[in-house]
Formats: sequence, structure tokens, C-alpha cells
Amino acid sequence: MKSLTEKVALITGGSKGIGYGIAEALLAEGINVAITSRSEASANEAANSLNSNVTTRAKAIGIEADVRDYKSQHNAVKTVLNHFNQLDIVIANAGIGHFASIEDLTIEQWQETIDTNLTGAFYSIKASVDALKKAKGYYITISSLAGTNFFAKGSAYNASKFGLTGFTQSVMLDLRQAGIKVSTIMPGSVATYFNGHIPNDNDVWKIQSEDIGELVVDLLKMNPRTLPSKIEVRPSMPPSK
Repeated sequence: MKSLTEKVALITGGSKGIGYGIAEALLAEGINVAITSRSEASANEAANSLNSNVTTRAKAIGIEADVRDYKSQHNAVKTVLNHFNQLDIVIANAGIGHFASIEDLTIEQWQETIDTNLTGAFYSIKASVDALKKAKGYYITISSLAGTNFFAKGSAYNASKFGLTGFTQSVMLDLRQAGIKVSTIMPGSVATYFNGHIPNDNDVWKIQSEDIGELVVDLLKMNPRTLPSKIEVRPSMPPSK
């Protein structure tokens, strides 16, 4: 997928944070982008912001969709196909985190974490696989270093990201003979709005959203014969403990 101009990407959870940074990077390469959010207003506001800054002919659209609902994901893909007539790239980015001791973690928090971070990625590929087969496209999930490194109070998040990492690698094996490339990106600390955090000047040491966007572009430009299937990404120099 070396020539990216006029390709079409769908990014779940693209209204802010990593998803927004990826959208900016793809638009700069001439890729049309659809971003989803559970809030229609947030999706449209982000799309308008992206379009106001884009320097190519590519455009962004916002779609209200919930990755926890397969029908919602199916409708999002249908909207993209109706608007752009194709779908080449799907970025399963939507994610949440609930962090608590297993004694304090609620059933609702567990279910929301698994449904969003893991089942949502399953719904994303199930809804788009036919379009990606037609385009010989690319499916990318945004996992985490928490997908290989466990920590206290991370039972739900670790389970979802360990699952997502394994899920993506299996999907890669399932789909590569169909011409679909599949990768998972596993970032460490990223300066985003994740888990209620507000990016600030103290985040300069962290990975920035645009760094993940640059990495996605690099993957899309990789020679078709080569597939970086699992990529761990860390801050170069985190604060000393």
C-alpha cells in the first residue's frame, strides 16, 4: 500500500487522543478519514477541526458509533462505503481503562473494559473484513504494553489488552492469504486524555499522539512483502523512579 492518496480509513475512537493523531497523519498523506465516537457531536466537531487544518485534498467525516455494538459498527462501515465508495484501512483504536484492585473492580467496569477494548476490535474487523478483502487493505489495532506486562490494579485492562494482542496476531494469520495486512501497535505512556488525564506540560517525556500517527503511516508505506505484525513503542527517556 505504498500509494496512499485517495485511500480511505476508518478510525474508531478518533475524536481525540491517539485516534485523532492518527487521523491527522493520514489526512496529511491524502487519505480520506472517517472517525467514530459514541457522541455524534464529538465526532463531527473533531472532523470539522481536522478539515480546517488539512493541507491535502483528503477529507474527514464524523460518525456516531459504539464499538461495543456490532450493528453500530456495521452501520459505521456502511456509512464509510456509501460516502467514499471504498474502505482500505481500519484502525481499531477505541479504548478505555478502569484500574482497581480485584476486590474493588465492579462487574460493570470489567464488562465495559472487555467490551470496548477487545470485543470492539472483533466487531471492527467482522464488520469490515469484506471491504478490506476487496481493497487488499490493512487492519491495525492499538493495544498497549499492558498487553504483555501485567501490573497491580490492572486485571480488567491487562485482560483486555493481553487478549487484544493475541487476537490481532491470530487475525493476522487468518487474513494474510487474502491480501490483508494486520498489525498491532503497543504503546507505553502516551500524552492523551485517557482515563480522565488532561495533557499538560509535564507530558513532554511521553509518546505523543502524532508519533503514533507517524508510525501508522510508516506501516502503510511498508513494502507489501514485509509485515511488522507487533510493534512495541516506549518513551525514549521516562522519568527516573
